[in-house]
Amino acid sequence: MNGLSDFRPASRDLIQSRLLALAGLFLFLYSLCLTLSTAVLERSPVNDLRWSHWLGWGAWVVVFYALDRQICRWAPGRDPFLLPIIALLSGWGMLSVWRLLPAFGLRQGMWIVVSSLVVILGLRLPPDLGFLRRYKYVWLTSGILLTGMTLLLGVNPMGYGPRMWLGLLGIFFQPSEPLKLMLIVYLAAYMADNQLLLSLANRFGKPDWKSPILPLLAPTLIMTGLALAVLAIQRDLGAAAMLLFLYAAIVYVTTGMKRVVAYAAGGLALASLAGYWAYSLVRVRVDAWLNPWLEPSGKSYQIVQSLLAVANGGLFGRGPGLGNPGIVPLAHSDLIFAALVEETGLWGAAGMLLLLTLLVGRGLRAALKTPDRYRRYLAAGLTAYLAGQSLLIIGGTLRLLPLTGITLPFVSYGGSSLLVSFIALLLLVQISRPTEGWCPPASAQASQAQPILQLAAGLGLGLLAAALATGWWGIARSGELLSRTDNPRRSISDLYVQRGAILDRADQPINQTIGEAGAYTRLYAYPTLSNVVGYTNPTYGQSGLEASQDNYLRGLQGNRALEIWWRRLVYGQPPPGLDIRLSLDLELQQLADKLFRNQVGALVILNARTGEMLAMASYPGFDAREMDRAWEELVNDPSAPLLNRAILGRYAASELERLTYPDGFNSLGLFPTPPFELPSGDLPADASLPGSTSRGYSPLQMALAAAVISGEGLRPAPQLVMAVNDPRSGWLPLPAKSQPVQALTVERAAKLAQKHTMPGLGFWQVGALEAAHTGQAVAWWIGGSLPAGGGTPYALALVIESDAQELAERIGQTLLHVLLWGKPPAGQ
Repeated sequence: MNGLSDFRPASRDLIQSRLLALAGLFLFLYSLCLTLSTAVLERSPVNDLRWSHWLGWGAWVVVFYALDRQICRWAPGRDPFLLPIIALLSGWGMLSVWRLLPAFGLRQGMWIVVSSLVVILGLRLPPDLGFLRRYKYVWLTSGILLTGMTLLLGVNPMGYGPRMWLGLLGIFFQPSEPLKLMLIVYLAAYMADNQLLLSLANRFGKPDWKSPILPLLAPTLIMTGLALAVLAIQRDLGAAAMLLFLYAAIVYVTTGMKRVVAYAAGGLALASLAGYWAYSLVRVRVDAWLNPWLEPSGKSYQIVQSLLAVANGGLFGRGPGLGNPGIVPLAHSDLIFAALVEETGLWGAAGMLLLLTLLVGRGLRAALKTPDRYRRYLAAGLTAYLAGQSLLIIGGTLRLLPLTGITLPFVSYGGSSLLVSFIALLLLVQISRPTEGWCPPASAQASQAQPILQLAAGLGLGLLAAALATGWWGIARSGELLSRTDNPRRSISDLYVQRGAILDRADQPINQTIGEAGAYTRLYAYPTLSNVVGYTNPTYGQSGLEASQDNYLRGLQGNRALEIWWRRLVYGQPPPGLDIRLSLDLELQQLADKLFRNQVGALVILNARTGEMLAMASYPGFDAREMDRAWEELVNDPSAPLLNRAILGRYAASELERLTYPDGFNSLGLFPTPPFELPSGDLPADASLPGSTSRGYSPLQMALAAAVISGEGLRPAPQLVMAVNDPRSGWLPLPAKSQPVQALTVERAAKLAQKHTMPGLGFWQVGALEAAHTGQAVAWWIGGSLPAGGGTPYALALVIESDAQELAERIGQTLLHVLLWGKPPAGQ
C-alpha cells in the first residue's frame, strides 16, 4: 500500500465528499455568526440582521456539489484533498468579502460560479494536457500581447491609479493574472521538451552557466524578459516579482541549480533598487516597510492599520462580523488576510496557513507522482504560483516583506485572480489523475525529486514564518499596538460599550457616557477640567485621566478575567467600563476657576495629610467638546491651553525657596515628582510658556512643599484617583502610587509655620514675585493650615504668569478661608 495511491475511486469520492461537507458546515456556522453579529454587537436582538450573504453560501453549496459530482465522474483517480481545500478557501474568502462589501461579495460569488463552470468544462480535456504543451509559445505570446494592450486600452475600475485592467460592459479583467499561468505552462513545456540539452549538461556533474545549460535557458530568458518589461512599463511590480519568482522556481526544479535562486534573488534586489528610484509607489512602499511608524497616518497608514487589525484579533479574534476590518484600506482584496485575522485571531490565521500548507503538500505530491516530466514541472510551477503569491501578499500584510498589490489566491476579491486560480486547480486535478493503463511509480527518481522536495521545504518555511509573524503582532506586540492613539478601533469600541464615568469625591459626574449601544457618546459635564481630567476622541486620541485610567474606564481592568474573556469571545468587545471616583471637590474647583477668571497660571490644593488633590486647575484651558472644531487652533495657540500647567509647568521659584526653606527644597523629596495618576512631566519645560524654566518647580511640587509644613513635616503621597466601582463589591479604594516621606521633624515644620503666620489669619502663607528667564515676572503664593491645629490639614500652591502678586495672595487666602471655615473672608 502506498497511501492514497492505492485507494479505489469510490474511497477517493467518499473522502472528497466528506471533506466538502465539513467545509460546508464550517461556512454555515461562519454565515450564522455573520447574521447574528449586528444583534450581538449592539446587545439587542431587534436590530437588523445580516442576511444577504446566505445567497453566497447557497450558491457555494450548489457550485461545489456540482464540482464534486463532475470531478468524481471525470477524474476518478485524482487527489481527493485538492477540491475541499480550494472550496474552503474560496468560500471563506467570499463570505469575508461579503461581510465587508456586500456588493463585491455578490460579484465574488458570481465569479466563483463562472470559474466553477470553466473547471467543469475543462475536466473533459485530455488529462495529458498535450494541447498546452504543443502551443507553449502561442500561450505565452498571447499573454504578453494581452497584457501589453493595457498600455493603450487599460482602465482602472476605481477610476484612478495604474490602468492594469481591460474592461467591457462593466466587466474588468486583469491580463497579468493569466500571464503568470501562461509563463508556467511555457516554462514547464520548454524545459520538458529540451531534456537532451539538460541531460548533456548533467553528464559531467551538476550543471552550471559554462555548460550547455545557458543555450537551453536563453529562449526562456528572452520570453520572460519581455513579460517583465511589459509589467515594468505598466508599473505592475507585484506581478513582476511573481514572474521572477516563478521563473526561478521552475528552472530550479528542472535543473537542480541552486545558484539560479541566488541569481534570481540578486536580480530581484537590483530591480527593487531601480524601482525605488524610478517609481514613487515603490519608494513609498519600501519606506513604509522599513519604518511604518514614521508616518502612521500618511504613507504608512495601510500597513499600520493592517498590523493593528492583526493585533486586534489576538488569539481568538473578535468574532465574525464583530471586528473593524473595514478600517484597513483594501481589506477586501490586497489585505484580506488582516481582515480575517482580526475576526478569527491567531487560530484563524493558523487554519488558513495550514490549508495553504496542505495545498503545497498535495500539489507537489502530484508533481512527484506524475509519470512525465512536463506535468511534473507544470504541477510544481502551479503549486509555486499559488503558495508563492500567498506568501508575497501575507508577508506584506505582516511586514515580513514590502507590501505589493496582488491578491491572496481563492480568498481576495478579484474575478481575474479567482478564475486563474480555479484553472490552476483544474490543472492540478488533471495532473493528479493516473494516466489510463498506467500504474503510478512509488516516486520520481531521487535526482528529480530532490529539487521539488527542497521547494516544498522553502515554501513550508515561508508559511511557518507567516504564522510566527502573526503571533508576534497578534500576541507579543498586541498590547503595545492597540494602545496607540492612532488606533481608531478604540473609539469605535466606545460606540458599543459603555465607558466608565469619572466622578468627583461626592459622585458628581465630570466625564460620563450617555446614549445607547451603537451610539454612545462622551459627555463632558464640567469641560473646564478638560486639561486635567482629559478627553477621549476618535481623531485625537486620549489625554489626562481618560488615558491613564483607560483600562478601568474601558472594562479591561477591575472585571474578572473570565468575564473579560467571555465578553470578548461572544461580543468581540470588553465588558462595560468601571466608574472611578476622584479626590477632586467640584464645588471647590468651581470657586477656584471663578477666582482665577482670565489669568494665566495654575493651582493645586491638597489634603496635607493624605495627599488627596482637592482641586487642580490650569489656565487657560480648553473645552473637550470642541476638539473636532478647534484642534488646529488649540495646537497653534501660543498660550498652550492643552498643557496642564499644574504638573507640567516649570517656574522659577528661587525667591520663594529662600523665604520658605532657606536650606532648599532638596530634602523634601520633590525631585522627581512623586508618581501619581497623571504624568509628572519631569522634562525640559516648554520654552514658549512665559516664566517657564527647565530648572523650576511645578505648582504640584510647591503644594507638596507646603503640605510638609501643614502636615507636621510629612510629605504626603499625591493621589487623584481614590476608588473604582467594582461590579461585585462596590467602591474599592485604590492605593496611592507612592509612599509618604517624613521630610522634616515636627518641630521644624512648626517653626516654619509660625515664622510665616500673620496675626489674625489662622493660617500660614508665603508669596514671592519671581523674574523668569524670559524677563517676564511670575507671582507665586503658597500657604496652608497650621500644623497640629486640629481638623483636616490643607496646603495650597498657585502661580500666575504675571506680576499680579496681590491677586495671587487674594485668591490663595480666599480658598484657604473656604477650606478652613466654609466661607470666604469678610468683604469678599
